[in-house]
Amino acid sequence: AGVKKDVEALAALEHDGIAYSEFNKDFYEEAPDIAALTHAQVAEYRRQLGMRVSGFDAPRPIQTFKQCGFDGPLMAAITKAGYQKPTAIQAQALPAALCGRDVLGIAKTGSGKTAAFVLPMIVHIMDQPELQKGEGPIGVIVAPTRELAEQIHKETRRFSKAYNLGVAAAFGGLSKHQQFKDLKAGCEVAVCTPGRMIDLIRMKACNMKRATYLVFDEADRMFDMGFEPQVRSIMGQIRPDRQTLLFSATMPRKVERLAGDALTSPVRITVGEVGGANEDIKQVVEVVHDLGSKQKWLLDRLQRFIDDGDVLVFANQKARVDELAAALQAAGAKVAAIHGDMDQHTRMHTLADFKAGAYHALVATDVAARGLDIKSIKTVVNYDAAKDIDTHVHRIGRTGRAGDKDGVAYTLLLPHETRIAGDLVQNLATAGQEVPAMLHELAARDPRFRKGTARGKGGRG
Repeated sequence: AGVKKDVEALAALEHDGIAYSEFNKDFYEEAPDIAALTHAQVAEYRRQLGMRVSGFDAPRPIQTFKQCGFDGPLMAAITKAGYQKPTAIQAQALPAALCGRDVLGIAKTGSGKTAAFVLPMIVHIMDQPELQKGEGPIGVIVAPTRELAEQIHKETRRFSKAYNLGVAAAFGGLSKHQQFKDLKAGCEVAVCTPGRMIDLIRMKACNMKRATYLVFDEADRMFDMGFEPQVRSIMGQIRPDRQTLLFSATMPRKVERLAGDALTSPVRITVGEVGGANEDIKQVVEVVHDLGSKQKWLLDRLQRFIDDGDVLVFANQKARVDELAAALQAAGAKVAAIHGDMDQHTRMHTLADFKAGAYHALVATDVAARGLDIKSIKTVVNYDAAKDIDTHVHRIGRTGRAGDKDGVAYTLLLPHETRIAGDLVQNLATAGQEVPAMLHELAARDPRFRKGTARGKGGRG
């Protein structure tokens, strides 16, 4: 909802005829203690971090931010942001990006990937000549939704403040006129959603002549939303020898193809299972009889959940979101709702209030979910089951953010939801979690699942 898919693509530029200036990509000097590690030690460290790395000559992962060689102001900003040690994706993507390599990062949301692409981008930009009138951006970060773009925009500003870099927002929900003025004035970084960015390029708010650092975040989500032509269109505006980083929580074939076209000899980093379960999150699946039992289930437990921390509840229809929020409010809980029919201002306002603690529970549709980074969420309730397993993985990734291990995700299934039950059995098993008997029985009624398990059990059928 609220997604505008009919933005016309821009014609790709003829890069051969453009006189681009030289630029430097490699700013990395391996710290002596990292250089001294044996291959076996590196492999063991990667194993501990739960990551797999492939690609030609990938640099070794770092263990501290200091080993990146960041200067004083950037180290101070990292410390101030409360980052103590690199997360798995940061440990490997930072050195890769700092030595100028293209990066393909396959990591669930909440893995700390924003800093993994923003910090090297700042180093990259600071090495280049200042923008002249009519130039910029140098760094372009493309995200699927306004909510995620806003989160990235905030984080980028936090780290670039010390250097006085201009960070423009180019996403819906904010005044296009203001964004036009900001870009026209010259900004080192543009954080955007695909449609709005194309609009602004078409309005000549900026050109991509100086752009040398391109990031696509949550690429799978962009494809789900039908943005592939826009994504490729933006790619065609930027010089082919740029540095490109692409992040995705899952790797469907379409994203794999985009990665092949967008990236040159990338370092490929997979953290956890691809489209797999988030192991930090305890998952509980319950089978309930009907909608009435679902509501009773939630009302009986909501207060206890709220005692543990904030609660995020997913429902599949906007009407259901409003209805459920009203029922929970009537029971005395401080609850807000957020879905695609609300205007951007209302959504941003509600999220800010939720973050500030005015509400203890938020009922939302999937549109609102992607990229929500609220550390206080301790419980996710899939009141309605997700339509597919990738969406499920993204939903439960809203708890246990950035390595916080005490999130719990509850999923309520109705007796006819056999298909997702089969996927959930696999998902729980992969994460080493208990599969309840009721879930197994429900899954066994799905012919797809029966075929799969029969094969897995040596042909018993």
